[in-house]
Amino acid sequence: MPSASDEVRAAIVAAGGALRFDEYMRIALYGKGGFYNSGGQAGRRGDFITSPEIGPLFGAVLARWIEAEWRRMGEPDDFTIVECGAGPGTLARGVMAASPQWRHHYCAVELSERQRREHPETVRSISELPAGPLNGVVIANELLDNVPFRLAVFDGGWREVAVCVGQGDGFAEVTSAPDPKWDWLPATAPHGTRLPIQDGAAAWAASAHRLLRQGSVLAFDYCTPTTSELVGRPWREWLRTYRAQGRGEHYLAGAGTQDITAQVCIDQLPPPTEIDSQTQFLHRWGIDDLVEEGRLAWAASAARPDVKALSMRSRVRESEALLDSRGVGAFQALTWRVADAGGKRGA
Repeated sequence: MPSASDEVRAAIVAAGGALRFDEYMRIALYGKGGFYNSGGQAGRRGDFITSPEIGPLFGAVLARWIEAEWRRMGEPDDFTIVECGAGPGTLARGVMAASPQWRHHYCAVELSERQRREHPETVRSISELPAGPLNGVVIANELLDNVPFRLAVFDGGWREVAVCVGQGDGFAEVTSAPDPKWDWLPATAPHGTRLPIQDGAAAWAASAHRLLRQGSVLAFDYCTPTTSELVGRPWREWLRTYRAQGRGEHYLAGAGTQDITAQVCIDQLPPPTEIDSQTQFLHRWGIDDLVEEGRLAWAASAARPDVKALSMRSRVRESEALLDSRGVGAFQALTWRVADAGGKRGA
């Protein structure tokens, strides 16, 4: 199987010598030899930790939100949960452990064939969004930051970054005139400022919204309210790579061997109906009640604890991590409400 570097090199040749950055990122992450098809994934034994890998508490809170959506919609029999960017199925397991009645309603969408093989047998495991319209919810946890984006750089004016073959086995950058549609970018910026153009993330949010007849789209991610807030900031603060539980190399190094992510600029997405921090969302949907339930269960069985009691005890530790304002607690929960319970289409 060709490596991601081989795939990128072939794509550069096919493109006439320069490959748009979003195409480079797509191959580096999702190509046959890309990061997510060659062993990269979330988890304690993987390359980074997301909220579901902290423990099952995140899925238990999310199950409460899902049930509230189902009831708000009038408890439809055809209710469907669509999780996009499902990885190896960790979040699906957490939701179903808390609310097993949803196990036959769960659709896990994951591009990586390798990770789809790890999904629970009770979920419908597919590589792309199912056909709609559906009644239900679409969930994405740390997906939007991984959607390939185009890259702009300021050099006396805005230019678009592309990838070309560099010295030796490496890659380098060239620039070209920007897309005329980028006239919304700031008129000026410090030399070398880089900004993401997240048309792909915006298109995903719009397609997820269109998928639903009624229900909601919910995405958790690290976000910045406006693109202009990134102006002048070192690019390594918002364009990050990860490998083996730590920060990786330059994004053009080791194609296929590291994750590539970006801060999600909310102003480039369709306007959400609601924006909360992850901490606010978890408090709203009962994390405190679940933690207290765990404390009581542990106290009742501490003398002769079993596996369930130990799991309940871990809720305290999990909640501390999930609510940490220096970590995932500061992530944003973006909700796009598609319709109310009466079927009237919303924002």
